[in-house]
Amino acid sequence: MGFCAIVTLDRKGGEQMAYTDRNFKTKKALKEALANGDQITVYQPGPFGEGVPANGTVYLEGPHYPQAHTWYAQGTMKDGVLEKIK
Repeated sequence: MGFCAIVTLDRKGGEQMAYTDRNFKTKKALKEALANGDQITVYQPGPFGEGVPANGTVYLEGPHYPQAHTWYAQGTMKDGVLEKIK
């Protein structure tokens, strides 16, 4: 199982990293998974803040570390599932 980084803002305005449950090599692959109806969830590993919002905006980057991040996207979470990206 791989992971794709997601940046969210904490209450103090700092960035927090989170990950999807899959490691998408491209933004296009993530868009295709969402279009196919795949449920993509996100979480925050380790002690890096307060977690990912169940509803609202998240900021994504991928593929996951240690690979170089080659794509970025803004996503919308609904009920704990990634609903869409742009």
